[in-house]
Amino acid sequence: MRPHLPQERRPPPGGPGMSETDEFSRQLPFDGDAERSVLSGMLLSEDAIADVVEVLASPADFHSPAHEVVYTAILALHSGGQPADPITVTNYLREQGLLGKVGGRSGVHDLINAVPTAANAEHYAGIVRDCAIRRRLIRAGTQIAQLGYSGSDATESMDAAQAELNDAAQVREDPDAAFIGDDLGDLISELETLQRDGHATGVLTGYADFDALTHGLHPGQMIIIAGRPALGKSTVGVDMARQASIHDGRPSAIFSLEMSRREVQHRILSAEARIALHHIRSGSMTDSDWVRAAHHLPAIKAAPLTIDATPNQTVTQIKARCRRLKQRGGLDLVVIDYLQLLSSGTARRTESRQQEVSDMSRSIKLMAKELEVPVVVLAQLNRGPEQRTDKKPQVSDLRESGSLEQDADLVMLLHREDAYEKDTARAGEADLIVGKHRNGPTATITVAAQLHYSRFVDMAHT
Repeated sequence: MRPHLPQERRPPPGGPGMSETDEFSRQLPFDGDAERSVLSGMLLSEDAIADVVEVLASPADFHSPAHEVVYTAILALHSGGQPADPITVTNYLREQGLLGKVGGRSGVHDLINAVPTAANAEHYAGIVRDCAIRRRLIRAGTQIAQLGYSGSDATESMDAAQAELNDAAQVREDPDAAFIGDDLGDLISELETLQRDGHATGVLTGYADFDALTHGLHPGQMIIIAGRPALGKSTVGVDMARQASIHDGRPSAIFSLEMSRREVQHRILSAEARIALHHIRSGSMTDSDWVRAAHHLPAIKAAPLTIDATPNQTVTQIKARCRRLKQRGGLDLVVIDYLQLLSSGTARRTESRQQEVSDMSRSIKLMAKELEVPVVVLAQLNRGPEQRTDKKPQVSDLRESGSLEQDADLVMLLHREDAYEKDTARAGEADLIVGKHRNGPTATITVAAQLHYSRFVDMAHT
């Protein structure tokens, strides 16, 4: 059985090819016989219903509105534990006032004659699905053409076009379902690995106590690292990307809206080779500095770490860039430095900067889920900590938007006592205050601030 496709058209007289009007008037691909055969098999056998549901994405996969209505009725009866045959389906459609849309009683009963057996229903469903995919591609192409002609922002139009293609090419994922005992062997192996290694398989940050608390950073998470200016939040973000790419070989990307690409490279070299950052910036590296640099540069060069310091970026532009990185070589971690320097990239006027930040926060969370990567967002705190006696930040101090706390899966607040009190006994220490942790407990983790090397390290490494 072959899909019903439009016949090839000859070029119009006097023209070298098909006109635009002819092109868009072509009939959408469908196979009526396959659609009738699918429904016939489902009406004949309950097993066929289960087979077909595993193949078709939705009732909209049927081209005929009448067939879509019958398919929906069969699923409704089946999910309610009732038999789905021509009599029950007819009664159901009559009760719903839909019987006339399928050609009446005869329209349902005629379906049963489409095939003598339900054995091939799954095969016919595959034909219906293939035609549906082609129709979605045609519709997506039309939408993409309209986006191209519109006067909207080109980057936003490109992102919308990619989304249209993704929707058109939707593929049913293998269901994550099985009897509880089917994969107990794999479960035991994972438990043994956790017992031995002490952490899960998320992206590690290099801070041992933090990784023990969170089990790493996981796909779809939005992680906010917040602090007052000049306390080192950019350093924390770079630390995480260094650990992921240089030490663990996982592809990551840093989007720096504050520092240049060269500044980020300087910080990474300083942290990896333990070369004082001011030696690098002032051109006063010692012989021992050069020796350490030569030792660490090969690993830095080989790391799958992308540094994008393009100024004035929008969330849409960052998402488009991340999608390309993921397609080309994979992507396991994204760091954005920092939120308040992002722009919405839209001509739509918002009520306030707070509303704009709220919109961007939501967009970043959706980006993390869509791309299936953890996204670390650096953010500034308001002046709340400076007005308190102990200066310790709170989640409520997040600047410009309360939605940041709502959207984030994890909020880490950076605090250093020696930034406010020079003679403190905790000089050289920093607190990573996990103020929100959607999937676990909160805690305060102390690390050593080696800012002359542009890094924070575990206390045990000092």
